[in-house]
Amino acid sequence: MNQPINLEKQSRKWPLLFLFSASLIAILIGIISSLKWGQSPVSWHTLYEAVTYQGSDKAHLYIQTLRLPRAIMACIVGMQLGLAGLLTQLTTKNPLASPHIFGINAGGALAVVVGLVFLPHFGNLGLIAFAFVGAALGALLVWSLAGTGSKQYVYIALAGITIHFLLSSLTEGVIILNQHATDSMIFWLVGSLSQAAWTEVRVILPFFIGGMLLFAFMLPSFKLLLVDDEIATGLGQRITFVRGISVLLVIVLAGSAVALCGPIGFVCLIVPHIARALVGTNLVVLGPLTALLGGILLLYADFLSRFIAFPFESPVGIVTSLIGAPFFIYLALKQRRAR
Repeated sequence: MNQPINLEKQSRKWPLLFLFSASLIAILIGIISSLKWGQSPVSWHTLYEAVTYQGSDKAHLYIQTLRLPRAIMACIVGMQLGLAGLLTQLTTKNPLASPHIFGINAGGALAVVVGLVFLPHFGNLGLIAFAFVGAALGALLVWSLAGTGSKQYVYIALAGITIHFLLSSLTEGVIILNQHATDSMIFWLVGSLSQAAWTEVRVILPFFIGGMLLFAFMLPSFKLLLVDDEIATGLGQRITFVRGISVLLVIVLAGSAVALCGPIGFVCLIVPHIARALVGTNLVVLGPLTALLGGILLLYADFLSRFIAFPFESPVGIVTSLIGAPFFIYLALKQRRAR
């Protein structure tokens, strides 16, 4: 007979104060590094003047209008992707799941590319609207193919992978067959923060704040995703409603990120596992730490992307893939040995 899972079990190895303090310090160091080093390194004095708006020469404007919003964007998008990955794994009860499995990233990317090609005058909000529609349709298609029943979670993985490759192929086909496709669009398709500016930060900020507030509000209900559906239903809980809200939140977080920065891979997959290894399964601490670690990972990945082919920049998606692919193989082997 199944026993209820102790939702408050921490099994953590690190003090919470140390973990959160170290995470905030890591973010601060990453932002400072992103502001100081790049194609044109600046002195500490120039950096201080730029941050405190005590100068207006070329170096100051470069930091204020390019590097600073890009660093902030990396933190926001990383936090969104990390939390979206955690919710995906909880909803599907699959530790190897991510928004890719839901068809969210591929659906959002296809919709954005179609919008850029056929309706190029839409602004960032228009692109986010396209991404939401595409992400929702992708998720709906995956859930429809998966059906219902005890093996639904297995079918979700199979259907998700199939839909992901189908939609990704359609996206590439639209780009190849359209003469208006540009190198920047292809660059974006890999996942890039190079075009991030204050405009993009202002556009994504409401979705970031709204998503975090919704997660905090639904936190007691999201704990139901940690137990078997039969147990939650037996306790009189509306597990279908909770799972629907979770999927909706994943669409908001991952869809807005895809619309502005492209389908950045593996952040959603590896960050929740790192957070769980540090603090256990208590969502009260697991959720915030996952968000912070997602921001850290993407911030440092974006910083490293500037030096892979220096003085040219590489898409940040290449760096996250280089980090995430070996980690995914490790997780897959670990799951296989656990059976």
